[in-house]
Amino acid sequence: LRRAQARPTGNWYVVGASRELRPDRPLARTVAGHEAVLWRDTEGRIVAGPGSCPHLGAPLRDSVVRCGTLVCHWHGLALNGTPFAGWEPWPAHDDGVLVWVRLDQVGAEEPTARPAVPGRPAAAGALTAVYTAVGVCEPDDIVANRLDPWHGAWFHPYSFVDLTVARTPGRADESDSFTVDVSFKAAGRLVAPVRAVFTAPGPRTVVMRIIEGEGRGSVVETHATPLGPDALGRPRTAVVEAVVATSERPGFAVARRAAPLLRPLIRAAAGRLWRDDLAYAERRWALRSSGDFPG
Repeated sequence: LRRAQARPTGNWYVVGASRELRPDRPLARTVAGHEAVLWRDTEGRIVAGPGSCPHLGAPLRDSVVRCGTLVCHWHGLALNGTPFAGWEPWPAHDDGVLVWVRLDQVGAEEPTARPAVPGRPAAAGALTAVYTAVGVCEPDDIVANRLDPWHGAWFHPYSFVDLTVARTPGRADESDSFTVDVSFKAAGRLVAPVRAVFTAPGPRTVVMRIIEGEGRGSVVETHATPLGPDALGRPRTAVVEAVVATSERPGFAVARRAAPLLRPLIRAAAGRLWRDDLAYAERRWALRSSGDFPG
């Protein structure tokens, strides 16, 4: 966790799924206390910027998108993604699965032109689904949960069996990864044994990649995005988890065609896990904030 916290991000934050960007409505999020609004211009390029109208501060999340232009619902002020009336765009990136925004005023790091998107199967040939949840904790608590593979089979017996941590990172380990042998419960008593590798390429990201077994090459990316304090002043963090599944089985093409039916099932499975794991992360934050954390 300490080594992950020290890695650069270029000030990029994941805000949601690419498919959440609709042609007629913007995607609105709060990142580290800053309102952000995102939409696509007439050429399909992603545009992002402050979520407050520069005229009288209307929430741009309630606006509409017409011909690639964001139109404020209060007075009709139109933003086409270029600087206007004090409104300045922010760098944004759509990697085909997730949408990112760069907030230099938050990250305070050396900015990069693009986010460091983890290697994953091409979205065109994969089955993708994105799950989002919010917890009362900080990004470090989410990352710490994912970097504790030992709890998986014990805490999630409905999803995992026969989990063994085969390899852990050492003090001077260049790969800095966990290797886990685990069987995923597929349906009933059917299980799929795999070998997976967990890495933390940044302070807010953990990647699980299947390297052997069913679904070899598939990736689960867990991104933790700080939202800002709640009404009680407690930190809130969004978990944005992307599943990018692939398979060499001939029948996988059929599964991809059935993606609209399968995505809700994948999100439901992720939601069941995160109901438990957010309790883990929230408890960790509560103990840290009170000075009672044992770790």
